[in-house]
Amino acid sequence: MPLYKTLLALITGLTLAISVQAQSYPNKVIKMIIPFPPGGATDIVGRIVAEALSKELGQPVVVENRSGGGGSVGTTAIAKAAPDGYTLGIATVGTHAANPACNPKGGYDAVQDFTPISNLARTPNVLTMFPGVAAKNYQELHAYLKKNPGKVRYASGGTCGVHHLTGALFTALTGTELLHIPYRGSGPALTDVMSGHVELFFDSLPGSLAQIQSNRLRPIAVAWDKRLESLPNVPTYAELGLKPINDAVWYGLVAPAKTPDDIVKKLNAATLKVLAFSEVKERIVQSGSEPAGNTSAEFGAEIKAALERMKNIVKTQNITFDPTGS
Repeated sequence: MPLYKTLLALITGLTLAISVQAQSYPNKVIKMIIPFPPGGATDIVGRIVAEALSKELGQPVVVENRSGGGGSVGTTAIAKAAPDGYTLGIATVGTHAANPACNPKGGYDAVQDFTPISNLARTPNVLTMFPGVAAKNYQELHAYLKKNPGKVRYASGGTCGVHHLTGALFTALTGTELLHIPYRGSGPALTDVMSGHVELFFDSLPGSLAQIQSNRLRPIAVAWDKRLESLPNVPTYAELGLKPINDAVWYGLVAPAKTPDDIVKKLNAATLKVLAFSEVKERIVQSGSEPAGNTSAEFGAEIKAALERMKNIVKTQNITFDPTGS
């Protein structure tokens, strides 16, 4: 058989194999890696969607929390998984923008190593404070920070995470000095702030909303385009003159690079369908987020835009990677 016919046969066979794989997909358990510990905003949104996708796809979508490195450990695992649709992951502004901008040697390329599926939810950021601090609002907090330079600590979900960079930008914009205390995710950080071991906490709203509503945390500012119905007395960063940190965050679904297009399309269609379910929308809203949903290309563009924005913050604030978080 001539060489060109042999190559044509191989290509045709491979194409048919991929098509058959996509048609039968999924036929076994799907793993969803969440690169942060249980209890934080990423985990909350991820589990809501995983449960709904399990029903829609007819196969269990099992969550695996793999934390560490501000999300880089779990995100690297997603990137290195087989591109067959059976390992998915949650991407955030932290894992796909802040962390790679701050630590470009973190083990993965935020754009090249992943196939975007869809944005799942957009979420306000919130600055909260341990109620024992002698301040009731931003103005009083700012005065307190100016009187105590370098003595007040702020918690984040990890070094080079989005909330680490938010805190760094906050200190620059307000002319204050804060000590960064990184944790292996927002859940553990939340515990220490509520107990008073750390005074301030930059977080996404879903992870802190219940504690705010129970008065275990005092909200100072939110990053959103307007005041939130759930926190009508809390100003946005923009209202306080801190517009550069008034950006919300997002949580999206990704697969490893080179995942077949037919599988990506099937996952995207299933994701958009479950995000439209009233019970899923209600649970996401109650958690403090806003359901999103878009095409693979649109989500890819969001990732690239967020990465460039974070690179600019890292450059202008001269932030360098320090695994100790200091």
